[in-house]
Amino acid sequence: MAYYSETAEGVVLNVRAQPRSSRSGVDGVVGDALKVRIRSAPVDGKANKELVETLADAFSLPKSRVSFAGGETSKNKRILLAGLGAAELRAAEEGGWKGR
Repeated sequence: MAYYSETAEGVVLNVRAQPRSSRSGVDGVVGDALKVRIRSAPVDGKANKELVETLADAFSLPKSRVSFAGGETSKNKRILLAGLGAAELRAAEEGGWKGR
């Protein structure tokens, strides 16, 4: 199973968030999810905010185009990258995601 699906709005990612990490960034694909490390603890939405910022940086998108499609309170989340196509996603993957 792929870690993303393409919709009319953009690409929806299956994300496995790892809070309280020593650094923030995209670690790559693990199984059917994109593993993303987050420095913040999952308290008061801080980890979710940092997750959005990390993915926006990794895919060179404004934060306003990164939103939750599901799983806001789970480590396994679905994230919509609005306006991004599968070809652009694969190009970002091949070029290596930008880290923070």
